[in-house]
Amino acid sequence: MKKLLPVAGATKGSRCPKTILTTDGDSLTVTDNASGHSVRLRPAQLYHYRYDQGDSSVQGLAALDADGLVMLDLPGDWHTPHLRSFAGRAGIPLVEARGRPERQVRRVLAGRAPGWTRLHGLLRPSFSKWRKTVAICGGVVGLGVMAYLAYAGLWVAWRGVASIGRLILDFVDAKWLVVAVSPALLVIRPVAARLHRWRVNQGSIVGPPNGPYLVGKRPRKLQIIQRNVVVADLRLGMDINEAFSLLLYRYEDLTGLAVLDRMEHLLHHLPGRWPPNDVDRFAKRHDLLLVVERLSREEYLDLVTRARTATP
Repeated sequence: MKKLLPVAGATKGSRCPKTILTTDGDSLTVTDNASGHSVRLRPAQLYHYRYDQGDSSVQGLAALDADGLVMLDLPGDWHTPHLRSFAGRAGIPLVEARGRPERQVRRVLAGRAPGWTRLHGLLRPSFSKWRKTVAICGGVVGLGVMAYLAYAGLWVAWRGVASIGRLILDFVDAKWLVVAVSPALLVIRPVAARLHRWRVNQGSIVGPPNGPYLVGKRPRKLQIIQRNVVVADLRLGMDINEAFSLLLYRYEDLTGLAVLDRMEHLLHHLPGRWPPNDVDRFAKRHDLLLVVERLSREEYLDLVTRARTATP
């Protein structure tokens, strides 16, 4: 088998990526038909993974270099027999990691190689001006209907209408109209975004609204949250296994954030872009030592391999 396609989405019920893998000798070509992007690389091995995220599982395929760093991440459900046949024909070792401990899988996926990329194989939802106008108008009308039914004591009727509306949207794939059947989103989403930005400016939180983000909790706790799921719950303090410092690092084109204890045990690794000013405010507010470093390859490899937990 010289061509491989995913059979389902990365999570249950999600859309199937329009991603195609082909081989030419020991080279692997990945084409994202949704975006038109194409990547050609020579991985040392393929890493078939799955890990839990909240109430669902995330699965996919990663291409690793000789040091075990992720060159390319391909979310999706890849049929195991087809994947084995494809890897065998290409002469690329396949690591079946779906049954391995979740912490280990997360740590591997968080170790990105320079030039790292993720191809989702999905079209980004377009939100043109007319769609935005229709969605806002629908939200206003829905808000009026909801208020009228509530005033008339027919709240149960509105819940029925909203449920039917959401069911229809699932079939017609017009999720941008969800505000019409859930008009509270018209107010809640902008307010929630502004509140999150205000908390970032205050230093009580750092990271994007959907996560991963760090937030301080009382008494003396640090939580790492992604999509409303707590992925790490740490104590702040000076003892072993308690969050004592933050490391904001750069290695070539890669950046990330690490949480360490006083003995420099790496408690959690969060690859990605973290605005230095936001991190500095967060560290000062929570009495965390902030260290900013440019790492060598050896230092970076040591960081990603000794992390106890990570958020890919």
